[in-house]
Amino acid sequence: MSKMEEPLQFLPFSSAVETGFWHKLSQLKLDVLHLNEEPININGNYYNNAVQGLPALFNVDFTSFDSPPPEALSCPGVLINRNTRETFKECDKAELLRQRGEEVWSSITDGSALSRPGLLNRWLLITFADLKRYDFLYWFGFPALKCPSSVMTVEPPQPLSEAFAADQTERLLSLLPPGSPPAAAFLVQLEPALAVLPLARLTSAPAGRWLLAFCDPSADRRHPGWPLRNLLALYWHHCGRERPTVEVLCWRDMTRGGVRSVGHSLILKLRLPAEDGAADAAPAVTGWERNERGKMGPRMVNLSSTMDPKALAASSVDLNLKLMRWRLVPDLQLDKMTNARCLLLGAGTLGCNVARTLLGWGVRHITLVDNGTVSYSNPVRQSLFTFQDSVQRRPKAVAAAERLKDIFPGVISEGAQLSVPMPGHPVSAALLDQVTTTVSRLRQLVTDHDLVFLLMDSRESRWLPTVMGAAHQKVVITAALGYDSYLVMRHGSRPPGLPSPDSAVSCDPRQMIDGSELGCYFCNDVVAPGNSVQDRTLDQQCTVTRPGVSMIAAGLAVELAAALLQHPQRERAPVCPVSAEVAEAPAGPLGAVPHSVRGFLGQHQQLTPATRAFNRCTACSSKVLEQYREHGTEFLLKAFNQSSYLEDLTGLTELHRLTEAAELWELDDGDADDF
Repeated sequence: MSKMEEPLQFLPFSSAVETGFWHKLSQLKLDVLHLNEEPININGNYYNNAVQGLPALFNVDFTSFDSPPPEALSCPGVLINRNTRETFKECDKAELLRQRGEEVWSSITDGSALSRPGLLNRWLLITFADLKRYDFLYWFGFPALKCPSSVMTVEPPQPLSEAFAADQTERLLSLLPPGSPPAAAFLVQLEPALAVLPLARLTSAPAGRWLLAFCDPSADRRHPGWPLRNLLALYWHHCGRERPTVEVLCWRDMTRGGVRSVGHSLILKLRLPAEDGAADAAPAVTGWERNERGKMGPRMVNLSSTMDPKALAASSVDLNLKLMRWRLVPDLQLDKMTNARCLLLGAGTLGCNVARTLLGWGVRHITLVDNGTVSYSNPVRQSLFTFQDSVQRRPKAVAAAERLKDIFPGVISEGAQLSVPMPGHPVSAALLDQVTTTVSRLRQLVTDHDLVFLLMDSRESRWLPTVMGAAHQKVVITAALGYDSYLVMRHGSRPPGLPSPDSAVSCDPRQMIDGSELGCYFCNDVVAPGNSVQDRTLDQQCTVTRPGVSMIAAGLAVELAAALLQHPQRERAPVCPVSAEVAEAPAGPLGAVPHSVRGFLGQHQQLTPATRAFNRCTACSSKVLEQYREHGTEFLLKAFNQSSYLEDLTGLTELHRLTEAAELWELDDGDADDF
């Protein structure tokens, strides 16, 4: 070695990962990769315009999964995302880097890198994404071939501004315009005339003096960037043995303040070993990036501090649902839950628990309706209220809607303080305008939402929203409580003009019932709903129930709604009338959708009976819906004020008369002589 010769050292890449890359990886993990650990192709890039003193940055961002920016130098990469921290740590990193290095070597030996120099800059990234904490463990590998085994500098590096005359530099600038970098590597012919040639001309040995050039990410005054290592391996393989001395142009092109500068580019005169191992044997590989402490090891970033907490919450609340979809229920369509607009009539024990469970299913639009205020007995049973709400006697619907936003700021929740008009509760002249306004407001709420949950205390308060839900073709879910029993059911939904099924017609009890033929909450009644709280004691007016019953019923109500929304036939999902055979009904992604669920906590028993709609039902029969559609508020006022109106309209009065007559005939079927 002469005194002037020194081993050439290379400035390694320093990875720069933008926040958008981790957001995109999170989305990819949840929506596409799932548990798949197979490598996926991505792109990275670097620039050759670094400022003196800065590292040679290698960039990845959200566009890496698509394509890099046009002004950057694209590098093909491979991403391997591990499912656990342990598999990340235990994977054979040397083997992964070796495989990537073999791909670089293959592109050199088959000549593809001559026409596509970017193939020399392959890279590797292994990651582990902890999406609960938004911790990302990652390690970049930039495979560099250890051949030739030694590269010596024949002369000290020389800046381009000293090596080239001014007219040569101007000519070179005209051949390499700014903003559109050439290939990662190319040739610059100096004699007989200055020209820029593709790297593929290397094997034909351009005449005269020429330079092996590459776009250099380094700004160091003495050391070229990492891409030169594999470029020299290519040169050594194809012609380095015949021409072991080569001049290299480290092309650095920086524009600052509108002034373009390339004078800090370096000219290197290098000497390669003439013989250095087998020509076609794959060389050893190096290139794992060191961490922030300068040690060989991965890096970690926590994304939670860089995100808007609301955006972080919005991403996190759906984590369980996405995991459910790609691990257990691949056919789950989460957008049907996210986009569902839910109206909760009743913001008490059931309403609070239903709202909380809807949040868990990713529902973003929830409106609550209630006419009460928070009392001191409410917070321990009604999960959206606090002691302070009861001190201030806050309206239940408003307080519950605000508390949902406290739990998850991304929810669109509103509270409306309304008293739903009811049959058996006459409307006086003084209240006529108020009731008319309430009916109009409730009708608007029903039409603006997709699902209506009936969660009130009294039977008659469910009548008006049942009529509106049936008339406006909404999914209606009822939940009702007893002391240790509960009922959860979905109402049937018939298109306008389709008459109520004749429930008197006999049918096979095992025959499937179409969802349009199912009954509503009132279809099993043979009397019209009336005032259920008049002249009743306190224990009879309040819903006295075991604390766990409401939790069970609320959960079942939401799960029934979810199963219905996911079913391909939606509200027309059929059921089997025999509760024990509900599993025989055509199932959706979340299983079969029963008509009703009746539970008895005292016996720890649950049944799923199904019944057809009653053609004389006071809430969903054709006659009632026709009167509601044609006469609106006028019809409703008759139902509120006249106790027998609904029974007369639907034919229940006549049914009662015929039943009484039949009973009299049974009593009078003997012979007078028997006395």
